[in-house]
Formats: sequence, C-alpha cells, structure tokens
Amino acid sequence: MGVQISSIITPKQIEISELNGRKVAIDAFNTMFQFLSIIRDRMTGEPLKDSHGNITSHLSGLFYRTSNLLDAGIRPVFVFDGEPPEFKKETLREREETKQKAERKWKEAVEKGEAAMKYAQAASRMTEHMVNDAKKLLDYMGIPHIQAPSEGEMQCAFMCKKGDVWASASQDYDSLLDGSPRFVRNLSISGRKKIAGKEQYMEVKPELYELKNVLSELGINQEQLIVMGILIGTDYNPGGVKGIGPKNAFKMVKEHKTLKKVLENVKWESDVSAEEIYDFFVNPPTFDKYELKWNEPNKEKLINFMVDDHDFSMERIGKTIDKLMENSKSKQKGLGNWLK
Repeated sequence: MGVQISSIITPKQIEISELNGRKVAIDAFNTMFQFLSIIRDRMTGEPLKDSHGNITSHLSGLFYRTSNLLDAGIRPVFVFDGEPPEFKKETLREREETKQKAERKWKEAVEKGEAAMKYAQAASRMTEHMVNDAKKLLDYMGIPHIQAPSEGEMQCAFMCKKGDVWASASQDYDSLLDGSPRFVRNLSISGRKKIAGKEQYMEVKPELYELKNVLSELGINQEQLIVMGILIGTDYNPGGVKGIGPKNAFKMVKEHKTLKKVLENVKWESDVSAEEIYDFFVNPPTFDKYELKWNEPNKEKLINFMVDDHDFSMERIGKTIDKLMENSKSKQKGLGNWLK
C-alpha cells in the first residue's frame, strides 16, 4: 500500500530515454504485484496460467517489461523482500483477511456473470513458488537480484544512498521516507493504459522524485517527512492517525517539528508505537555484501523455462530473446563504465 503523499508533492515526468545508462534498484515484490494485477482477463479476472495451472502473469510482465528496460539502456537490479519486522505481521494478517473476502466476492461475481476484475486484483497474492520462478527467470536473463534482510524498498534506498545505483524504483512513496535520493514511479508500467471503466486510454510516463527537491518544496527535513508519513499511515500503521490526511499531517509537522511534540497533540491508537515505526525508518535493516553484475542471457534456459515449462509462445519469446542477446553483445564491453 505505502504512504499516501502524492497530493502534496510534485512529480517530474520524464521519458524512459532519460534513464539510458542508469542503474536502477527495483522493488521486486511491488513490481510483480503490479504485473499480477494488470495481466488478467478483463471480465473474469483470471490471471495468466500455464497448462499445469501455475500463475505466470508475473513472469510475463517480468520478462517483457524488463526486456524493454534493457532495450532502453537501463541496467535494472531487482531487490526482494526479506523478513518483515515483527510489528508488520498484524498488518499482513489483516491483508490476508481482505484477500480472502475479495476471493469470495470474485467467485460470486464470476458465477453471476458480472465483471470480476476489481475483486480478482484485490485477491492477488505472491507465493514462494512464484518468487523462486521470478528469480530463475532473472538469472537466465542475466539480471542481478538481491535478497534484502527485511524490506526490499529500504534496501533499494540504501543502495541509492551508497551510489551503487542511480535511483530506486517502486510504486510506493515509502522510498522517500526510506531516504532514497532519487525515486522513480511507473518504470515498469509506462506506456498506454486503459482507464478503468472506460473505453479510453491514457499515456503513463515515468515520474522522477528527487528527495532534496521534495524536502525543499515542503520546507521540512527527512525526519519530519517520516513523521508526516506516520501520521498519514504506513505499512506498519495503516490508516495512520484518525482524521489526519496529508495536508493536516504537513501542517502538524510544520508547527510541532518533532515526533514527540506531534504525539502530544494527537490521539495515537495503533498497537505499534510511533517511536518504533520511526526508528525502523531511520535505522532500517540493510546490508552491503552484494554484487551488481549483468551477464549475457542464457538463450537455451530461457526457452526451456518460458516455452517448455510455462507454455509461452515460442515465436514471441524467441524474438524478445534475440533482442536481449543483441543488446547484451552491443553493451557487454562497456558494462563496467555504466553511469551510476
């Protein structure tokens, strides 16, 4: 879900070409959930599956969209979530209950012959098997991936702060609370997108947020941005403080400055303490023992995995693999000199 601060910060729309030569750390779970949500039958909401009943929507999105990123000259690295903090487990339990309710409504809608897409999307869940398949696919494509000790987006932000990548990429604004110097939205879903409920399309472009500009625009510091996020609501205290939205949270932070002073002026009802959430954002679990290395794609393994194992079209897969191989050969010599 992530913190909802889009109404008070201004994005900079960019062209995908502006990221040419850049290394970008992508929040893998966030991105794959986007694919699971989008790549479905528009009426029944059924995800893409192979002949064995395995869901493959995430593999389709990961393969084709990542190929497009490479074609645009971007060097992606995918970062997977590790163990969530103990105080997030209640949120995860509530999310699972919500998914189960959505599954029931999904089934009812299909039985009645009604549009079921929104319920199907709400019921999306990622399994360990799906994650392992995604990692295999990335290995065969020659794309590096990292297992974060905890939250993937926090590891992405850490890598960006170190200068090992140029930006973080996710759909959630938490990357700013995590302190990522640069944050890109819509990286994996840019292009034409159908407007929900209408036979119309809109052009979705990547959005770039630079943390120093966001803080300057708001007139606050990084710690105050975190406090503002906590008031609005994060993954660790969904809903935030009752009755406080982005604009009120901003006013409170500007007036009271510190978390301690802010808490003296609100009714905190979450079971998780605000101080614990704040400390987690300020000192997140991250690690620096990783290697960012892009390899040549393995054509044979890609065909075996995508076509033989998961029933993708040989013609379409083959064309994309050929493009991957061509890009790899043309850029292999200069990989060590790619801009951060």
